[in-house]
Amino acid sequence: MQSLVALALPGGPVLLDELRRAWDAGDAVLPVDHRLPREAAERLLAALRPSIVVAADGERSQRAGGEPVEPGDALVVATSGTTGEPKGVVLTHEAVAASAWATSARLGVDTGADRWLACLPVAHIGGLAVITRALVTGTALTVLPRFDASAVARAARDGGATLVALVPTTLARVDASLFRTVLLGGSRPPSHLPGNVVATYGMTETGSGVIYDGRPLEGVDARVSEGEVLVRGSMLLRCYRDGHDPKTAHGWLPTGDAGVVEPDGRIVVSGRMSDVVVTGGEKVWPHAVEAALAGHPLVQEVAVGGRADRKWGERVVAWVVPADRATPPDLASLRAFVEDRLPAYAFPRELVLVDLLPRTSSGKVVRRQLG
Repeated sequence: MQSLVALALPGGPVLLDELRRAWDAGDAVLPVDHRLPREAAERLLAALRPSIVVAADGERSQRAGGEPVEPGDALVVATSGTTGEPKGVVLTHEAVAASAWATSARLGVDTGADRWLACLPVAHIGGLAVITRALVTGTALTVLPRFDASAVARAARDGGATLVALVPTTLARVDASLFRTVLLGGSRPPSHLPGNVVATYGMTETGSGVIYDGRPLEGVDARVSEGEVLVRGSMLLRCYRDGHDPKTAHGWLPTGDAGVVEPDGRIVVSGRMSDVVVTGGEKVWPHAVEAALAGHPLVQEVAVGGRADRKWGERVVAWVVPADRATPPDLASLRAFVEDRLPAYAFPRELVLVDLLPRTSSGKVVRRQLG
């Protein structure tokens, strides 16, 4: 009977050894963020029910109430979706391999010359997939215990790393030209990217990115139906840990993300369908407003969402981290700044100044925590 092994470890040689050990035994691996507070970690373990836990100090322990996995299962990756409650995405070895080879083919990876750098949290699919695609394809790999801009630069300059996966917040802190190719995921990319940066779209349920610069990877079908992006391919999840399979009878995964197909065939994702703000009967996509406001000279970071409004149903709210706390922007200046970029109904009607935006460790804004 195959077990689920929880690895509460940072990236590094021990994690790689334990991953290989579990796979060699036919077991599946649940990566756990070793930085989680005890209560959050316990809630995750209780929800996903591993039989073995490997702690940050390398100690292995049996856990009561563990449930087995199916033969062929490789990973159970935690995702909170939009609810905040942990659930586990079950990915098979077949799915992991399909993702690895499709990515390698699109990027033209030379398994004898290229080297992947893993520097994102391994408890999330974006960081973990760097490791698994290197293992599957036999490509050289460097794993850092955490993101550190100086260590990332050294890995490229001195360690031979040519390929890396980043999110917008980490991309802003490194010189992208140090790498042959940078995969960018995690959240909506900046409007202007260096030529060697590939904007990816995917989710835990798709086993990492499946659409690169608007084009599906080989072996991936993608379409937009009633405004929602749907994807299909062999790298998709088998099911969730509770046995629920979100795919349709024909294998399509409704992503919950809104998108459009451009005239040239590219798929452009607007954001989570649940994030849309309906104000006065008009739909406002937060990412579009965020992109417009981000260019304001007094704005360091911005997130946009909605609040209930008696007159408009919802009003557009901008949460802003000022570039200089002593001279923050005001609502009037923000509205004036976007008047040539957005329709009037998308202008923010409320400004909230904050010291930081709530983010996941992969860089995504946690909109439900904006308040």
